[in-house]
Amino acid sequence: MKLKLDFRKTAQENASAYYGLAKELASKEAGAKKAIEETKKEMESAGKEHELAVSSKVAPKMKRTKKWFEKYRWFYTSGEKLVVAGRDAKQNDMLVAKTMTDDDLFFHADIQGAPATILVGGKDATPQEKKEAAQFAASHSSAWKVGAAAVDVYAVKKMQLSKHAQGGFVGSGGFAISGEREWFRETPLGLAVGMQEGIIICLPQVHPGAQKLGAMLSLGNFEKGQAAKRVAGLLRANPDEILLALPSGKFSIKGRK
Repeated sequence: MKLKLDFRKTAQENASAYYGLAKELASKEAGAKKAIEETKKEMESAGKEHELAVSSKVAPKMKRTKKWFEKYRWFYTSGEKLVVAGRDAKQNDMLVAKTMTDDDLFFHADIQGAPATILVGGKDATPQEKKEAAQFAASHSSAWKVGAAAVDVYAVKKMQLSKHAQGGFVGSGGFAISGEREWFRETPLGLAVGMQEGIIICLPQVHPGAQKLGAMLSLGNFEKGQAAKRVAGLLRANPDEILLALPSGKFSIKGRK
């Protein structure tokens, strides 16, 4: 290492000058290190804040893909069999023509103005499952609208259904029935409405799972719109979705305790 000495200064004065320069350089080095450390900390803090901001953002809610039967009225029996019912004449025809198989059962309330109700796999259904399907068919019929507490319901196989009858073609949503019918006499009306995994569920009251839902519905004095709002309040749900689950008519509502 080479040092430049000022010949005008004594050796002691030169040494003192270099000592002062060394202190100055050491001080600058310490300041630089401190600035670097502070910069690192600021960068780390900014990175953590960015991560927190990103993680705190609510992920966009994925729209659930609805299953084919959700455009109809539907529920699962206590034996996990699907029951679907038409909302109008067009859906009634579609269910029988496009969906029903020889292994299914067709349920219908014995009153004008009732949905075609299909118990999928009904050929092997238990008496309890048939009872559930019958009450569902009864409750969504015009019996609720006219204030009938109960109505007869029958079940037949697909081969017993026809669009042709004596006198001509049967109109939209209706069917001619042949052969013996399985009857469910004086089937009481009654439904239970609740929510499971964000989906509105409507069960016949004879279903073992009905008591676990939020609202039990029977004939009463509340108009359909009023009933939908009250049930929506109990379930913290959208009233419009509740409306779709209810039959036409008036209701009494009992909330689950």
